[in-house]
Amino acid sequence: MGLGVKKRSFTSEWGSADHVMAYFDRAKTIAHLRTEGERLLLDQIPSRVKRVLDLGTGDGRLLALVKSDRPKVEGIALDFSEPMLELARKRFVKDKLVQVVKHDLNAKLPASKLGHFDAVVSCLAIHHLTHERKKRIYGEIFDLLSPNGVFCNLERVASPTNALHLKFLTAIGLTPEEEDPSNKLLDVETQVHWLQEIGFLDVDCYWKWLELALMVGFKPEIKTTIRD
Repeated sequence: MGLGVKKRSFTSEWGSADHVMAYFDRAKTIAHLRTEGERLLLDQIPSRVKRVLDLGTGDGRLLALVKSDRPKVEGIALDFSEPMLELARKRFVKDKLVQVVKHDLNAKLPASKLGHFDAVVSCLAIHHLTHERKKRIYGEIFDLLSPNGVFCNLERVASPTNALHLKFLTAIGLTPEEEDPSNKLLDVETQVHWLQEIGFLDVDCYWKWLELALMVGFKPEIKTTIRD
């Protein structure tokens, strides 16, 4: 989410069906996101995975892509927007292996209710959180992952210069006045460093096109303790 909207409050924006449909119309036009970004994300998820959590699922598109060649995967699609959740429910109405859950990512992830996962994925959701909350939710994701689990975050990130920010807006057909006021963009480098600090392995920005980036990290098989 957050590709550009009229300036209203974040809660009212994503509670509006018109706003949600406008978002999907815009997202469809970003070929880099729909082809390169999503394809590379799917490539990082092993075929052996059994449980997948989709944070900020929207209409469930990303989880559906994960399940397209892994139909036996159990999934949880998590979002707070009721119009989005309704679309996700319709998408998965015949899939008994998918549970659609309402939850605001600003609140701590309900670990006891969710359980553990072989993969956690997210697309254009976490950048709406404050930077402090971003770091905390990365730690919560780490705790939710099973050993050898993977976290894939296909995300909107900050440009290093204002000129590059304007270039991205132009590329997706927006003006600065149409920028989503709920965006809280952060550079890739800081987020990669956070993931490394938390304990993820092989962390990197696996793909980037202007302000769209795929950040990936793996939970180690056994968490080791460094002794003096």
